[in-house]
Amino acid sequence: MPASLPGFEHIRKSWNATYSAYAARILPGEYYVTRSDEGIYTTLGSCISACVRDKACRVGGMNHFMLPATADTDKLGGLSAATRYGNFAMEHLINDILKNGGKRENLEVKLFGGGRILQNMTDVGMRNISFAREYLETEGIEVAAEDVGDVFPRMVVYFPATGRVRVKRLRSLHNNTIADEEIRYLRNVEGKPVGGEVELF
Repeated sequence: MPASLPGFEHIRKSWNATYSAYAARILPGEYYVTRSDEGIYTTLGSCISACVRDKACRVGGMNHFMLPATADTDKLGGLSAATRYGNFAMEHLINDILKNGGKRENLEVKLFGGGRILQNMTDVGMRNISFAREYLETEGIEVAAEDVGDVFPRMVVYFPATGRVRVKRLRSLHNNTIADEEIRYLRNVEGKPVGGEVELF
């Protein structure tokens, strides 16, 4: 099993027979950075994952975040908490890649998730997509590829060493379960905007 970089020892890994590789599983509020030839995977509903790597030195990682939101649409007007949490997710991922040998000018980013699966709320997924795009534009980092939006959850497997991504769009019958879990996660994030110990999927 590939050794984890310092600070990522708590992330669970297992052998993935489909890809003949070890893969690290990240949960909402988590991110993982590696210099090894291994995969990173997660399941996304309204959440967003940014897959980021240095194309030259092959260090990279993935995050999994949802901006704080609420069923009370009046509270969705101000995004100060949302910006803090989104910035936390993006900055920590990028900074750890740079700390482990990456260079900003070599970064490649791919975005996934942001499905509209919370039917009784405003489109949280689109807010997440807009935030991620705006953040990267502000940072001067181009999005190389994306599979975002629509109405279904996704399973995403990313290999930072090569930049390869595999996305499986999940059947909509899973939406109710994922939506219930995301609402619980949103409430937790509102209370702990830079936490992330909740297991969503």
